[in-house]
Amino acid sequence: MTLLGRILHNRRAGEAHTAWNLPSLHSAEALTLTSRDFGDGDPMPLEHCLKNIGGANLSPHLAWTPPPAGTAQLLLVMEDIDVPLAKPAVHCVALIDPAARHLEPGALDARQPAAGVQVLRSTIGRGYHGPGPIKGHGPHHYVFQLFALATRLDSTPGTTRPDRARPRALLSAITTPVLARARLTATFER
Repeated sequence: MTLLGRILHNRRAGEAHTAWNLPSLHSAEALTLTSRDFGDGDPMPLEHCLKNIGGANLSPHLAWTPPPAGTAQLLLVMEDIDVPLAKPAVHCVALIDPAARHLEPGALDARQPAAGVQVLRSTIGRGYHGPGPIKGHGPHHYVFQLFALATRLDSTPGTTRPDRARPRALLSAITTPVLARARLTATFER
């Protein structure tokens, strides 16, 4: 696997196609997103990585400042911007009750999400999927992005239900105003 990582070393998705850069998800107002498990730009602890590389695939603790008045739903997206594909890999998508101010470790589990959390499809499957980059590919950046939405995604008639939509299709179809947003980046390298 190290050889494959070296061959693909310069191939990376980049930031251009992240949820953060979609015009429909821009916002002037900012939230603050933090974790007690890592700081912005710091390495992701192994327990939050995939089981096949020795982790527990446990979603990390996340906390945020109160969203603006009128927030109907929070959208959380985690993407690997260094995956050797044309677009970042979506590792997690979740809808969160706007009254929540944090998620404890494991809250994004596909089988037993925390109260007020609805886990959706990602590139890999439903729920949280931690880092597990190709060995030797270099550092990968995992960007957690939180969006305060003015309308619930499941309240628009005639659209695909969020729990059935593919992640890129869901993100591209969002038309509700984004009232505020935040991001937090962790790294991991094998």
